[in-house]
Amino acid sequence: MRADESIGRRKLLKAGGASLATVGLMAAGCGGGSGSGSGGTVTLRHAWWGGEPRAVAIKKCIALFEKKYPKIKIQPEFTDYAAFWEKFQTQAAGGNPPDVFQNAVGFLRKYDKRGVLMDLNSQIKAGNLSLDGFRNGVEANGQVDGKQLGIPVGANTMSLVIDNKIFEKAGIKPEFGWTWDEYFDALQHIKDTQKIAGDTGYFGIMYLYDLYLRQNGKAFFTDTGLGFTEDDLIPWWEDGYKRVKSGVVCDPKKVAQVAPKSALSAGLAASEFTWDNFSVRYAGEGHPNIGLAPIPTVDGKDTGQYLGSLMLSISNKTKYPKEAAQFIDFMVHDPEVGKIMGYDRGILPTDEQYEAYTPSDDQNKAIAAFEEACQKEGVLGKITPHPSGADVAEAAFLRIAGDMSQGKTKVNAAVKQFFNEAKAAFAA
Repeated sequence: MRADESIGRRKLLKAGGASLATVGLMAAGCGGGSGSGSGGTVTLRHAWWGGEPRAVAIKKCIALFEKKYPKIKIQPEFTDYAAFWEKFQTQAAGGNPPDVFQNAVGFLRKYDKRGVLMDLNSQIKAGNLSLDGFRNGVEANGQVDGKQLGIPVGANTMSLVIDNKIFEKAGIKPEFGWTWDEYFDALQHIKDTQKIAGDTGYFGIMYLYDLYLRQNGKAFFTDTGLGFTEDDLIPWWEDGYKRVKSGVVCDPKKVAQVAPKSALSAGLAASEFTWDNFSVRYAGEGHPNIGLAPIPTVDGKDTGQYLGSLMLSISNKTKYPKEAAQFIDFMVHDPEVGKIMGYDRGILPTDEQYEAYTPSDDQNKAIAAFEEACQKEGVLGKITPHPSGADVAEAAFLRIAGDMSQGKTKVNAAVKQFFNEAKAAFAA
C-alpha cells in the first residue's frame, strides 16, 4: 500500500466499515467475468485499488505480460480503496468477481468464508505459480488454515514518520530499543521547546496498537476474534485522551480540518505512525524533510513488528485458473515488473524483483534502508492472523477512537462500544 490509497482507506474507515458488512455475500452464481476471444485467446479481468501512478505502472506490466503470453489478454479495472471494496462486494454477491484482484490480510478469511477465493496450492502444485524466492517468508502472509489465498506483491512494516528538522532542533534522535516512556518524554519535550504537538494521534491506529499488544504477549486479533480485553484497551485510550488534552497529541478536530492532507505535512505535529512505504505521501504533500524512526518498545528490544503486504488473489469463479496463476507468477517474479512497480506497493517481494530495482529518490532509499535496519535488528516477527470481519473491526476502532478523543464518548463507553461492534462483525 502507499499514500494514494491510504487516504481513501481512511475515508472508508471513518465512514464506518460496519455498513459495508451488511451487504450479503453469496457464493452462488456462475461466470467469473472472463470471456473467450478469437484465435483461442482468453481474457482475464484484473482489479486493484490505488492512484493514477499505480494504474500507469500496472498497465505497463500488463503490456509486458501480454507480449510474453499473446493468447492471454488482461482487462484492467481500478479505482480508489473505498470504491474498490464497495464494488467488489457487489460483484462477489452476484457471483462475478474479477479473475485476479488486489487483496489484503484483513479480507482473506472474510472472502474465503464466502467461497470467493481460490486456494492457490493447486496452481502451485501444477507448476503455474511459484513460491520460490520470496523474501523474509512474506509468502506466509497469504496463508490461512493451510490454504494459499493470496500472493504478496510487496512488503512493508509500521514505522514512526518524523519531521527531521523538528526532532533535530529538539535534540532527539530515536534509536532501536527506545521505550514508550522515552517516546512520550520526547513528545513532551518537542511541545515544550518547539511549540508544536508531538504526534498526530497514535491511539486510533489499529496496527500500532497491535504492535503494543504483541510487545506485551498478546495481539489485536486471534483466528476468530479479538486477542485482548476491555481492561487492556481502557488505559491505551485513556492515555491517548489525556495527551490530546495536554496538547502533546494534536487536536483531532484540527486533524480533520486539514484532511485529506496529513496533519504532519500540514505542520500540526512532529510525528505520525504509519506503514513505512506510506512515507512517500509526505513528500507528495510538500513536506521537505521526512525521516523514518523505530517503533518504541516496552522492554527495550521487542517492537512487535512484522511485514505486512498487499497481495493478488484469484476468484473461485474464474474460468481460467491456469492463466490467472501465470499472470500472478509474472507479476511477482519478473524483474522488469520490479523495475516498473518499484516500491509502489511496498518493498518488492521476491529476490528477482528486489535485486532488479534500485531506488533513485531519497524517500524510497530511506524505506529500503529502514526495512533493512529492521531485519538487521531482528525485530520482525510473523504477522498476526486476521479473522473474518477484521476490516469492520478496524473501521470501528478508528472511528470510535476519534469520537473518544474529541470527547463525544467517554473512554469506558467507547471501549464497550468497540467490543460490541467487533463481536457483531465477527459473527456476521
